[in-house]
Amino acid sequence: MEMNHVLVVEDDKEIREGVEIYLKSQGYEVFQAADGVEGLEVIEKEDIHLAIVDIMMPRMDGITMTMKLREKYEFPVIMLSAKSEETDKVIGLNIGADDYITKPFAIEELLARIRVAIKLHRNFNKGTVPEAEDGLLRWGHLTLNEKKHQVTYDNHQISLTNREFQMLKVLLENQDIVLTRDVLLERVCGYDYVGETNVVDVYIRFLRSKIDQVFQVKMIQTIRGVGYVIKSEE
Repeated sequence: MEMNHVLVVEDDKEIREGVEIYLKSQGYEVFQAADGVEGLEVIEKEDIHLAIVDIMMPRMDGITMTMKLREKYEFPVIMLSAKSEETDKVIGLNIGADDYITKPFAIEELLARIRVAIKLHRNFNKGTVPEAEDGLLRWGHLTLNEKKHQVTYDNHQISLTNREFQMLKVLLENQDIVLTRDVLLERVCGYDYVGETNVVDVYIRFLRSKIDQVFQVKMIQTIRGVGYVIKSEE
């Protein structure tokens, strides 16, 4: 079995080395970097499968580093933040991170996030996501093509991250069914999510900004106190 290569970009040496020791014990090959500049240098030299990136670092912060690596690379990025403010999480996810975890964190939780992120990324790239009968899911003028991993509205292509694509797919597959945040997390992440459920709200906000607001439609509806639903058009 291929060994997964994980890059840990963190200016706190104790955290960086602690994560490396644990991940190596779990069969991962680990590379270290103390800031974003070093992190990008490692990525250019090594075949990285996932990066764990701290937000607050000297020389180059995690937000800037993630923006730069997304210009060339698509591997998953998990962001670390010492802050609990949603602003950091939203910025990180919006610029291309796949997940986030707030410090201090349980190392077992980080491992679970890593496993899921790598699995989702490989399934997404291989096209092994379960398909509708014709590979297409539709709502009005919107079409989600699972085989090509594309979403269009009146032939205008909509750029979505892997997680946004999966979230939209689950909602389209279950039109007229209200899905709770817990259900959406489990369906999208493929396991009982151990983090905060408000990450669903963040992805829903992104989807609305890219679809509902751009094309002046009300596709994703909030059912207060329950969850979200896409109602089939009559």
